[in-house]
Amino acid sequence: MRIRYFAWLKHRVGCAEEQVTPPPEVASVAALKQWLAARHAGFAEALERPGVVRCAVNQEYVPEDAPLQPGDEVAFFPPVTGG
Repeated sequence: MRIRYFAWLKHRVGCAEEQVTPPPEVASVAALKQWLAARHAGFAEALERPGVVRCAVNQEYVPEDAPLQPGDEVAFFPPVTGG
């Protein structure tokens, strides 16, 4: 699974992307967030404020309960505003 971090999240985590193989019980976005938070203190800190971190799976916005597959690309980023 390819994980990508954007904006200030990549600085908190310490990388822009990483390849991971989460355990089988990590089958949703919410579970992946928890698993990644245990690996990266900066990511855990970002998750302390609900709604601050958005997620896309295979370049599509998804809710927390979205299922994940081993070959997915998962991107985390702060909310984006336009103008």
